[in-house]
Amino acid sequence: MFAGWKRKPCLYVLCFLCCCLVLLPVPAFEPHQTHPSEVSALEGVANSLIDDHKNLKGWKNGGDPCLMNWTGVICFGELGSDGYFHVMELLLMNLNLSGTLAPELGLLSQLHILNFMWNELTGSIPKEIGNIKSLQILVLNGNRLSGSLPDELGYLPNLNRFQICENQISGPIPKSFSNLNSIRHIHFNNNSLSGQLPPELSKLSTVHHLLFDNNNFSGNLPSEFSNLTTLKILQLDNNNFNGAEIPASYGNLSSLVKLSLRNCSLKGPFPDLRMRKLQYIDLSLNQLSGTISNILSNNITTIVLSHNKFSGSIPASFSSLPILQKLSLDNNFLTGSVNVDLWQDKSFSSSATFSINLANNSLSNVIGYLDPPTNVTIRLQGNPVCRNANIRNIKLFCDPESKAKVNHIWRDSKTNSSTRVCPLQACPTGNYFEYAPASPSPCFCASPLRIGYRLMSPSLSDFPPYETTFESYLATSLNLTVFQVFIDSFLWEGHRLRMYLKLFPLPSDDHLGTFNRSEVLSIRDKFTSWGFPGNELFGPYELLNFTLVGPYTYVNSDSSGKSKNKGILVAIILSMAFITGVISATATALIMRKRATLLRMERSRKRQCSTLSIKTEDVKSFTFEELALATNDFSESAQVGQGGYGKVYKGSLPDKTIVAIKRGREGSLQGKKEFLTEIELLSRLHHRNLVSLVGYCDEEDEQMLVYEFMPNGTLQDWLSAKSGESLDFAARLRIALEAAKGILYLHTEANPPIFHRDIKASNILLDSNLTAKVADFGISRLAPQLDAEGLSPQHVSTIVKGTPGYLDPEYLMTYQLTDKSDVYSIGIVFLELLTGKQPIMQGKNIVREVKLEQHSGKMYSVVDRRMGSYPCECVERFIGLGLKCCADKPDTRPSILDVVRELENIHRMMMPETGVQESSSDSPSRCFSKSSSLNSGGDLISAANLDVAPR
Repeated sequence: MFAGWKRKPCLYVLCFLCCCLVLLPVPAFEPHQTHPSEVSALEGVANSLIDDHKNLKGWKNGGDPCLMNWTGVICFGELGSDGYFHVMELLLMNLNLSGTLAPELGLLSQLHILNFMWNELTGSIPKEIGNIKSLQILVLNGNRLSGSLPDELGYLPNLNRFQICENQISGPIPKSFSNLNSIRHIHFNNNSLSGQLPPELSKLSTVHHLLFDNNNFSGNLPSEFSNLTTLKILQLDNNNFNGAEIPASYGNLSSLVKLSLRNCSLKGPFPDLRMRKLQYIDLSLNQLSGTISNILSNNITTIVLSHNKFSGSIPASFSSLPILQKLSLDNNFLTGSVNVDLWQDKSFSSSATFSINLANNSLSNVIGYLDPPTNVTIRLQGNPVCRNANIRNIKLFCDPESKAKVNHIWRDSKTNSSTRVCPLQACPTGNYFEYAPASPSPCFCASPLRIGYRLMSPSLSDFPPYETTFESYLATSLNLTVFQVFIDSFLWEGHRLRMYLKLFPLPSDDHLGTFNRSEVLSIRDKFTSWGFPGNELFGPYELLNFTLVGPYTYVNSDSSGKSKNKGILVAIILSMAFITGVISATATALIMRKRATLLRMERSRKRQCSTLSIKTEDVKSFTFEELALATNDFSESAQVGQGGYGKVYKGSLPDKTIVAIKRGREGSLQGKKEFLTEIELLSRLHHRNLVSLVGYCDEEDEQMLVYEFMPNGTLQDWLSAKSGESLDFAARLRIALEAAKGILYLHTEANPPIFHRDIKASNILLDSNLTAKVADFGISRLAPQLDAEGLSPQHVSTIVKGTPGYLDPEYLMTYQLTDKSDVYSIGIVFLELLTGKQPIMQGKNIVREVKLEQHSGKMYSVVDRRMGSYPCECVERFIGLGLKCCADKPDTRPSILDVVRELENIHRMMMPETGVQESSSDSPSRCFSKSSSLNSGGDLISAANLDVAPR
């Protein structure tokens, strides 16, 4: 019976223990699972969604939702009284989901948070959601939902936050919504809602924010809203109230911080606004008349009353408002004088600005000396005072372009003012590490969490003076120190403020420079549960994205159970601990015996490197060993670059072909998507100005792309002088033309056409002849397909991806990617070529800077001095083309075909310059960047001391 005992003792012990397990009293796990009706509900949700990006693949693998941590499914940590686990939160934001919302959602009877923000859902909102009486947060914004609002949603007794903004919801607001007894935040802006605002909403005794702007509401403004004693923000911009008046009773809104009724077709007098908390008022683009009230709160930051019919003088009390940032009274019928006391007695910090627009009134005089500080901008054009030649400097303020504040499109936040000098190579920036700007530990290298964040209705017009306050607010809300919070950049989107945040870990003894998993999940939980304390100045916020890259990719969406789910398996783990320990000890010998076999299998697997089921032409599938051999086992000496995807190596194939091998970081979900996208696109793209894909390698833990090698690196390297050499104007123009031709091929000749989505200087590579080739198609999108009439939609609706500084501002605001988005990005590259500057540098935006110099007649002062001499006319046309490409509105930008044609025209203008006819009358006049002076004909100038453009 025991003949084999001496030969396989471990195996027999293991078998014996397993038999004993059958006889042991094991806890009954069957009741310890998610309630069957909720499992059925989640299955119904999955069936209604289209998950092209496989973000919900865990849902398809079966198992119990609570025990298996399904993506976005958060359960209570303890069993309910019925013996089941229940779903507490459904967080499915920003997952590229399409399809519809399932009626089965109503079966999640104990749900607290339902979050489908920033997807591409269509259809209507199911009335069955009204059955979830426990629901506290319902956020569906940023989709394409349509239809009307169900009455049933008005009977959710615990609902605190209700957001459907940026959809296509139509019809009236149901009167039943007056029953939302716990509601604080109603954000319905940017839809197609219509009809009369229900007076019944005045029963909402807890509401803080009513954001109804950008809809089709009509009728009167309900006077009953004056009963909303807790209301802090009333925002109704861009509706049509058909000549209604602002109810005088609104002066009783004692908690009101912001009143925004812009472009609402309102008439009548200026309302009595003596609310002591009021900070922001916008009544512009209406037909209000009479005089402007002299009484406003000392807390006011913004007064916008332009484009009305106000008469009388500028209220004297406006001079004593201590923190006023913006005063817009333009396009009214104001008379009298402008008193310099409006700005004279104010003390401005270095970051504060004050904008005063009094244009197009009937102001006739200035009281005092008209010489405001540099951070005060004044517009007086269109007033009689501009004809008064006795007022010194008056013309400086009467020219529409002079002393007028130019709104920036995108702006870097404050830069680190520290004098510390840190070694450039000591921080692995390519792996998403960087020096923490405000860390008390000098040169602390860390990987921050990257967060997209938006203030939905702030009560301010100029953000920089409040940056430090805002960072302290965030730090306190997240239980971090203020040194850990950094506002990387921000962008005004109308009256909303989008920003990108970086949260840095604290320095520690281990110097890892990263947050641990529990810290990441805790921070994300605070954002997604809207747990920040209210702030009257900054108003409501929304999370746009919570990006996990670099060392955080392992904290993927399938592990989003947060700490609440950790208690679910405790009983099971404890009950099995002893048995597991015994089995583990017994099995160790077997594992050791199998190790050699497993290693042999791993080596064999690494030799098999083609698991992709992609049909490719002229693209080779390489083995891991072939690419390891080509790069000397991926040695540091072969590394030529590093980016978000991974490291890039120079390799030599057996046929002596030199290639660039981009090796993805292990476990990068973003990298896997980009990997597949790039192979699919590049395998069928063939153009001399696009980087060629030679091949790829794909296996379970190795993903590599093999390109033609570009020995002269990136355009960004040349513009930043990393290459040690400089490009003259002719070379820069040729690079611009070649890059534009590559994009033209993508837009018009590729089948189907492609939007690149990430055009930038670092994605334009240069071969041995400095021929430009567009690279990196990892986030590219296919253009819309032609319909039955041969027409194509103008855009692709998608979440915003790309590089700050190059992003089309219209794409940022609307999430609509078009061919003109690529045109905007290539326009930024043109301006880089001309100036040698980065798109955003030291808080300055390249478009704004070039425009300012062009308008002031100093256009050539921004031209890169390293270019040598250049034809003046050619540079003027090139700058003009770059600015046209960067126009705010896509409709005013040229097509990429027009861009190529204009570059070819400029290139032809330079042709005489390359021949022997230097003095030909057809040759453009030339400008020189150094050691030149003006000749009698005015053809030659020095860019070093140039103040005006040559003519």
